[in-house]
Amino acid sequence: MSLAPSAQQRGIPMTAIPNDANPRDRGGPAQPLLIVEGLKKHFPIRGGLLGRAQAWVQAVDGVDFVVGKGETLGIVGESGCGKSTTARLLMHLMTPDSGDIIFDGDAVGTLRGLSVRDLRRQMQMVFQDSYSSLNPRMTIEDSIAFGLVAQGTSAKEARTRAASMLRMVGLTPDMFSQRYPHELSGGQRQRVNIARALTMSPRLLILDEAVSALDKSVEAQVLNLLQELKRKLELTYIFISHDLNVIQYISDRVLVMYLGKAVEIGPVDEIYRAPKHPYTRALLSSRPSMDPRQRMHAPPLSGDPPNPINPPSGCRFRTRCPIAEQVCSDNVPLLGSVEGGEAHPVACHAHRPGSGHSAAPTEGVVH
Repeated sequence: MSLAPSAQQRGIPMTAIPNDANPRDRGGPAQPLLIVEGLKKHFPIRGGLLGRAQAWVQAVDGVDFVVGKGETLGIVGESGCGKSTTARLLMHLMTPDSGDIIFDGDAVGTLRGLSVRDLRRQMQMVFQDSYSSLNPRMTIEDSIAFGLVAQGTSAKEARTRAASMLRMVGLTPDMFSQRYPHELSGGQRQRVNIARALTMSPRLLILDEAVSALDKSVEAQVLNLLQELKRKLELTYIFISHDLNVIQYISDRVLVMYLGKAVEIGPVDEIYRAPKHPYTRALLSSRPSMDPRQRMHAPPLSGDPPNPINPPSGCRFRTRCPIAEQVCSDNVPLLGSVEGGEAHPVACHAHRPGSGHSAAPTEGVVH
């Protein structure tokens, strides 16, 4: 029985849903693969003789989003906005303080729901640092096969599976299986990390800055590989990156985060063409242009992000927002009507019904 609204009710494009029946698809093609509601994580800052919590870093503070089956959700935002923490909370590498995670209609971590162990069989993660993600004392073959062996697969079958995954990511097993991580380039190590994640046959892959440390030519090859694997294996991606061009290329929808909160989410083409939130517009305006006629005379966004220990009241972006009003200080803006099926919700008082406030484009860019 499904525990959540359908994809259409959630504003997920139906084109993201695979047409062919998947035997592992318990919730049906219209059921979102992942639903996140009220996800929260605050880190204590301890001090004093007894080491008690003196303050709390609000790393992730009530994030809601959904991921449809077969789509790629890109997550963007400044450093420190909570992107990587959100990814680790989804994988339960950190325990959330509160919030619900529903995977294909089953609540994670509940008595009658999906256990964390079962979740990790269906959801894997690829980290940014390709070198520290691998054990330097294990061969590439052993690293890829380790998860299967830990799950009870025989060593012979795990090695066969590891060789198959190496070929799938473009590495010849005879050449690479007995090498160690230090003998590979950065791009090759990241391909190994992708192969290791895919060995468990996941349905959802979280890629946390997976291509940010690579040269542009290698980055393009890995991105094309990810697109090919997505089609071949019917995967769903959560792709975290600070590179707005990469997000635009690979994503179907985009989630914009600021200081631990989601401020806007919608189809990638719509967000890049007509962003609603002032922070999203400033973020997109910061992209370098190759057109000499498009000159930036002033920074699209000034000032540093507020302290996550003591964030501003109301809208957290109001201290840097060019269109902030008194209501932005008094009330916390909600992320639109996600439950009502709004396809492009935004957490901004300027877009509340009847506000009569049109959010002007970010100043500083001259065409």
